[in-house]
Amino acid sequence: MTTPPLASAPDALRPLLDTVLDALREGTRARGGPLPGGGPEAVATRLRAAVGDVLPQEGDPEALRHLVRALTEGSADPADPLCAAHLHCPPLAVAAAADLAVSVLNPSLDSWDQAPAASELEALVTRALANEVYGQLPRGAGNCATSPHTPAALVTTGGTESNQVALLLARESLGANVRLICGTNAHHSLPRSAWLLGLPEPVTVPAPAGTMDPAALDAALTELPGPHLVAATAGTTDAGLIDPLPEIAAVCEAHRARLHIDAAYGGGLLFSTRHRAKLTGLSAAGTVTLDLHKLGWQPVAAGILAVKDPQDLTPLHHHADYLNADDDTEAGLPDLLGRSLRTSRRPDVLKIAVTLKTLGRTGLGALVDQVCDRAREFAELLDTHPGFELYDRPTISTVLFRPAHATDDAIATTRRQLLTTGRAVLGRTRLDGRLWLKATLLNPHTRPGDLAALLKLVEHLVEGTTPR
Repeated sequence: MTTPPLASAPDALRPLLDTVLDALREGTRARGGPLPGGGPEAVATRLRAAVGDVLPQEGDPEALRHLVRALTEGSADPADPLCAAHLHCPPLAVAAAADLAVSVLNPSLDSWDQAPAASELEALVTRALANEVYGQLPRGAGNCATSPHTPAALVTTGGTESNQVALLLARESLGANVRLICGTNAHHSLPRSAWLLGLPEPVTVPAPAGTMDPAALDAALTELPGPHLVAATAGTTDAGLIDPLPEIAAVCEAHRARLHIDAAYGGGLLFSTRHRAKLTGLSAAGTVTLDLHKLGWQPVAAGILAVKDPQDLTPLHHHADYLNADDDTEAGLPDLLGRSLRTSRRPDVLKIAVTLKTLGRTGLGALVDQVCDRAREFAELLDTHPGFELYDRPTISTVLFRPAHATDDAIATTRRQLLTTGRAVLGRTRLDGRLWLKATLLNPHTRPGDLAALLKLVEHLVEGTTPR
């Protein structure tokens, strides 16, 4: 048997890329919409038929084409304008291309000798993003040597890991009895992280209009013994709302409570001149979660945890002689184990770096403005449409709506019909005791006509008719 070529051989990789691109086109054409039709069992049946024996006795040289095509046909397509349920963005082509280079080179950021350039690139990019959050360095000073007063950042797998590390750093700084206080609107990963870390039972304060109530937070901090970690949200999962960050920061300062802000969704507003002010107060937090595979158009995963005081990262330092021997570190080899809870990890920072460098602040800001504008236009369309009810004007790019006079059961059924037929992908959330359909607009190529067609689909299904 001939030994298969390695990915680092360009001549071997090029025809395989053609095969992948052809299979992507074939699978997209076979799917014919934002989601495969037929529901879970039909999708599973088609995939099982395409895969056959997962580990056959003899290999299949056409496996790459068959499996990529089958996966594409059975995938949700975030690039389709009617795929608008979740914080699931269509990745930029330049970011996906950079991710391919990472897969070919296969560096692992657990020791410098496995990732010499990648480790330095990660340091440069995380420093620049931390400065974007905290604004403590003059613009263009990203290459300055790290000092005790320079904010830092870690690359993570996403908001869940970032939130977990933020709680870990708070525990190590304030003690094992630190209590998490968050709003009822907080992401589920926060109380779950408190459970994983063995922290006291979290306390939730009301979020009456979908955002944390500063007065209720003040009362909770007054009543409960410390130390406290307050977690605010900049971009809620259900409605894309932003907590009143300046007021929350002032309450935390008055009570000497540590503040973490989960800006996994809203953090991308930092790139927009028009929308950045919505994040006023962000820099008051000791730690901030960002997710560039949401409002940053990166392939998963592209999470960031920004840390105001780099001394807080000291507990992450770990020694493994085969990776960071003392004499190697003293000789100048960078120690990478303190940059993550993970050991083996790919340099997800490359796609982020390529995107930042290719688009710049202006280009990224324009994408943010486009999706926010589209959400505002969609809300205006809903507000003037007699057949629909709008929950509220969007803060970022999430729009909640429901067919007028429809019951919750009818709305839930309509959403599932859209999913089962593969015609559209909408989310759902329950607010004010009622069920709402959720459109999260992260595709800069979505046009007003696409959203009008989406409403027509929903309207016909609710009425029990079939759209022509």
